Amino acid sequence: MAGNTGTAGDSVSRRLLSVLDCFDVRRPVLSLTEIAAAASLPLSTARRLIVELVVWGGLERLPDGRYRIGMRLWRIGSFAPRQRDLREAALPYLHDLYEVSLENVQLVVLDGLEALCVEKVSGSKAVATDTEVGGRLPLHATGVGKVLLAYSPPTLLTELVAAGLTRYTPHTIVQPGRLAAACQLIRENGISFAYEELTVGVVTVAAPVFTSDRRLLGALGIVARHSTRLDQLAPAVRAAALGVSRSY
Repeated sequence: MAGNTGTAGDSVSRRLLSVLDCFDVRRPVLSLTEIAAAASLPLSTARRLIVELVVWGGLERLPDGRYRIGMRLWRIGSFAPRQRDLREAALPYLHDLYEVSLENVQLVVLDGLEALCVEKVSGSKAVATDTEVGGRLPLHATGVGKVLLAYSPPTLLTELVAAGLTRYTPHTIVQPGRLAAACQLIRENGISFAYEELTVGVVTVAAPVFTSDRRLLGALGIVARHSTRLDQLAPAVRAAALGVSRSY
C-alpha cells in the first residue's frame, strides 16, 4: 500500500522523482520548504524522501541546510548515450564556431515542448545570456528552438500552440500562422534566424543536426549581439551542423 501521504495513488518512486524534478538551472539549490512546495508534498513526506535521496547520493545537503543534486545522480545522467555521443561529436565544431564568432555557441535537443541545452561554448567577449548547460529554451522564440520545431512532426506545433505561445519581446512570433510559415522557410533553407525574439538585443542563427537516415538529433546555433551580421555566420553554422551529422 502506498501510504497516506501525497496525492492518492502516488507511488513512492513517483514522489521521489517529483522531488528531483524540482531542481533545474534556475533553481540548483533548494530548501526543504521550497522542495515540498514545488513537489506538492507534505513537509514530512518531503523530508523523508530527501533523507533517502541524500543517503543514496542523489541529493547533497549543504552546510546551510539546503539541497542540491548529488554526484551519484550526475554520474548516472552522464551515461545517457544520445546526449553524450552527440556532445562528443559536436564539441570540435562548437569550438570552431566560437573561434569564428567569439559569441555563444549552443547545442540543444528536443525535450517535450522545450529545447534542452546539452552543450555550450562561450567566452568573456560573448553577449550575456541566461542559458547554461541543462537549461531550457522556448521552441518558438529561439533559433535553435525553431529548428527543432520545423523538423519535428506537425503535431509538435499543434501541441505548442495549444499550450500557449508566450510573448517575450515585441518581436516574438505568437501568431500560429506566422510560426508555421517560419518553420516552412527553415525547412526550405536549412537555416533558422531569430531576431530579438527571446531577449532584446540578442539574435541567433541555427541549423539542424541529423542522423545518417535524416532523423532529427538536435540543433546548434550561435547566439550573438544584435549588431552581428547573421547572414555572414549562417554558412559556417550550416557547415558545422552538417559536420556533426556526418560525425555522429
